[in-house]
Amino acid sequence: MAHIKLPEFEDMTPAVQEKAKPILEKTGKLGEIFKLLAIDEKVYFATDVMIQKYLLDETTLSYDIKESIALLISVENGCKMCVEVHKSIAKMLGLSDERIEEILNGVESMNSSDAEKALLNFSIRASKKDNYKVLKEDIDRIKEMDWSDVQIIEAVAITGYFNYINTLSNVFGLGE
Repeated sequence: MAHIKLPEFEDMTPAVQEKAKPILEKTGKLGEIFKLLAIDEKVYFATDVMIQKYLLDETTLSYDIKESIALLISVENGCKMCVEVHKSIAKMLGLSDERIEEILNGVESMNSSDAEKALLNFSIRASKKDNYKVLKEDIDRIKEMDWSDVQIIEAVAITGYFNYINTLSNVFGLGE
């Protein structure tokens, strides 16, 4: 039960309802995070752009890596709701149950290349409060493993997105 009253479909603005209607028709319900974001149309649409551009659009990072970041950061942040949601999304995007379990068991448990593990560990490091201590040398080490500037920025942006969405979910008690 969320810590604040979440709006029902009929209480949302017409613009948000327009976005919600296909989801509602397809799934029969709107998730708590959708309802929370719908409280403020500006927050909803800003978040929607991030979801589309970072997670759903094809980008320089594979869906496997993007969902790995989603799950790893959500575990780090203790966001049970986001972990559950992204387990389902990962399956929808083609990740196997075995792969999802590997990710949930941590980077070192994953059957991934050293370069992928380094990027994922870097993303976890970037999610921490003391991320201001990340040095140029840390980024250079990732670049030496053939990750481009664009890919590194994308990984950190996805990491930042999950710090943001996990904070919203955790603070307002979603999924409890």
